[in-house]
Amino acid sequence: MSSRLPKVAWIGLGIMGSPMSENLIKAGYDVTGHTLEQDKLDRLAAAGGTAAGSIAEAVRDADVVITMVPASPQVEAVAYGPDGILENARSGALLIDMSSITPQTSVDLAKAAAAKGIRVLDAPVSGGEAGAVEAVLSIMVGGEQADFDEAKPVFEALGRTIVLCGPHGSGQTVKAANQLIVAVNIQACAEAVVFLEKSGVDLKAALDVLNGGLAGSTVLTRKKDNFLNRDFKPGFRIDLHHKDMGIVTDAARNVGAALPVGAVVAQLVASLRTQGDGDLDHSALLRAVERLSGAQV
Repeated sequence: MSSRLPKVAWIGLGIMGSPMSENLIKAGYDVTGHTLEQDKLDRLAAAGGTAAGSIAEAVRDADVVITMVPASPQVEAVAYGPDGILENARSGALLIDMSSITPQTSVDLAKAAAAKGIRVLDAPVSGGEAGAVEAVLSIMVGGEQADFDEAKPVFEALGRTIVLCGPHGSGQTVKAANQLIVAVNIQACAEAVVFLEKSGVDLKAALDVLNGGLAGSTVLTRKKDNFLNRDFKPGFRIDLHHKDMGIVTDAARNVGAALPVGAVVAQLVASLRTQGDGDLDHSALLRAVERLSGAQV
């Protein structure tokens, strides 16, 4: 058994993928990446990785292939077809999809990959851009125990809380629950911010004391400055949270779970998109509350 680190192919170098792939490079991994934007490929090369001109080129010699793309259609686009991962990765490779997609897409991918001798883990993450940069992501994994054990060192270079949640698709189900909790939490914080400001309270002082008690949360810690400064530069875009709220409401309906508050927040996220705020950070739910409260935003 060789003690060398596995060769990694990384597909998708966006807000999350770029810093995550760079953390693997820092941990000593040989990373070859492919994405659609040349500047992202240049960034990978500057960090010590290798830029590939196609998926086939990126995955050809890889032991581990990691995908980090926006949604189910993109996962299917990079995985299937003559130019995709399954046709071009070697038999025995481990495919780790870290995108947030529907649980069913993960189950289907694992089945299709097995026919090619490729093992699959679904391993979506929580922690946003800051968590990716700091390598403190929470990683929820679905798949086989042996594959999870093999991937553990890779995950440890990317995150802090790493848990195998069950069979294929389980990671995505837990991620969907995560996105439900985060959206409802941001919405509650946004409502509190508008209430506090309209009441004339010192917002910074109020958020500091709230965050020290039972109302405190990772969401409030991470998003406090966004609220205070109305800084909605995307760490996690409304467009993507809209996609995730669709995943969780659909999956919940399929299993017979009621999400009354989640359904309302899903509609509020959807309304932000229609108002042109889809490219903003999900903390921009504050803008929706401000509009409902009579502010011209």
